[in-house]
This record gives sequence, C-alpha cells and structure tokens, in this order.
Amino acid sequence: MLVYRITLAKYAGKLIASGRAARWNPNDVGMIYTASSRSLACLENAVHRSQTGLNQLFSVMTIEFPDHIKIITVSPSDLPLSWAEYNQMYITQQIGERWIKENQSAILQIPSSIIEEETNYLLNPAHEDFKNIRIINNRPFLFDQRIKQ
Repeated sequence: MLVYRITLAKYAGKLIASGRAARWNPNDVGMIYTASSRSLACLENAVHRSQTGLNQLFSVMTIEFPDHIKIITVSPSDLPLSWAEYNQMYITQQIGERWIKENQSAILQIPSSIIEEETNYLLNPAHEDFKNIRIINNRPFLFDQRIKQ
C-alpha cells in the first residue's frame, strides 16, 4: 500500500515523529501522520498552516508498507458524533495514545477529520513492523498560491 506525507523539506529524508500534540496524539507521544492520497495530505497541511507557512520548502513523500503488516482501523462509527470538533480532540488523543502504548500494530487507519469519508494512516515508529515501512519517493512539493489567498 502507498500513503503520502507532505512535510518540510528538511525533514523529508526520514520518517520522524515529532511528539508534538496533534489530533490523534498528546504531547510526547510520537506517531507519524500520513494520508491515503497526495491531495488529502495537501489539505491536511493547508488547514494547519497560514499562507506564509505554506510558502516554505516542502516535500511529498511516497511511503510504502507491505500488505502483510497489521492495520488496526478506527471507523467513524467507533467515534462520538462530535469527534472532529476541536474541543473534542482529547477523545482522539486518548485513542491514539492507547494505540501507541498497547503497541499492537505499526499502522492505525483513521478517518480524516476534514473529510470523514477519506482515510489517514498513523505510523507507530516504536512497533517492530515499522522497519518494513519505507520511503520510496521524495519530491519537492509546492502549495498552489491560490490556497488561503
């Protein structure tokens, strides 16, 4: 399976978990966010950055993981109706933190909070199967100037 990650170019050579709090993890819980398509990866970045922030040097990474790697799935029906609202982020952070601590898989499939029918994939760098996940392509990425004009 192929997934995509758009990141600042200086971080694009490796799969790195910053440990900074986000939708599915509290601070100091490392996981790597990826998307099922380049366009979703672009949208996920665009909603979290200002126009100025989108003018930095980015890369889009194509990441591959073998079919035999176990994927745990969180579907929208597993979540409360208001899960995507900002003030409910603690719910998804608890789910993500539990997944990391239980260490049952290297990949967690989750719905996008922007487009619920779209899919993101979280990667657990502490899981033994993480070593089988690899970057197969890394190219410069420019955000269209019309985004957030």
